[in-house]
Amino acid sequence: QGKMSRESILTYIKKLRRPLFTTFELCSLSGKSSSVVTQSLNYLEKNGLVLKVYRGIWAEAGNVSLSPYAAIPYLFIRQRAYVSFLSALHLYGIIEQIPQVIALASTVHTRTIHTKLGVFSVHRLSPKFFSGFGWYKGEGSFLIAQPEKALIDSLYLSACKKKQFGHFPELHFPKTFSFKKAKDFARSIPNSNIRSYVLKKLKTLIPQIRNCPISQD
Repeated sequence: QGKMSRESILTYIKKLRRPLFTTFELCSLSGKSSSVVTQSLNYLEKNGLVLKVYRGIWAEAGNVSLSPYAAIPYLFIRQRAYVSFLSALHLYGIIEQIPQVIALASTVHTRTIHTKLGVFSVHRLSPKFFSGFGWYKGEGSFLIAQPEKALIDSLYLSACKKKQFGHFPELHFPKTFSFKKAKDFARSIPNSNIRSYVLKKLKTLIPQIRNCPISQD
């Protein structure tokens, strides 16, 4: 008694009309307790119908719109995190190499989150430098740095003794990339030592930003 039928929970999942959902959402929709809903979800997972992505986060198995990026807002309910660094540069086509880990910027402590959809590496930025991002393609389901900010975020971390962020594979900057905008982001870094390091590093990349309207202001 108290168990939900497989069909009834699937109906609630379909009502949400999206590939990812939480135990909490299904409890709210069905009026059932967390343990009852979790029991039903575990049963569905055994039958290959759902996938446990992370604690309290689930996905419809085989949903075509399922991607690791879709999980980001669910992993950060109480604070924001945006895709940046090499992960964002790859999504913009600036680097071809696909990063194995999705790198995120946030104001929370640096950590790594392992999920069934992918591995997320969260890097802490100063709250005063947490800017320059928006929804992917204007209406996507996750936040991403502007291309110029993703580059500066990478240099920012390389200044914080994270050497791997200062070494880029071949960079292909689009004509829309603005060196001036990148410079403005670098100038907004609150820490003066990090700021001067990043501005110096940025200068060494100028030759690679050939197609861009370079402003030396």
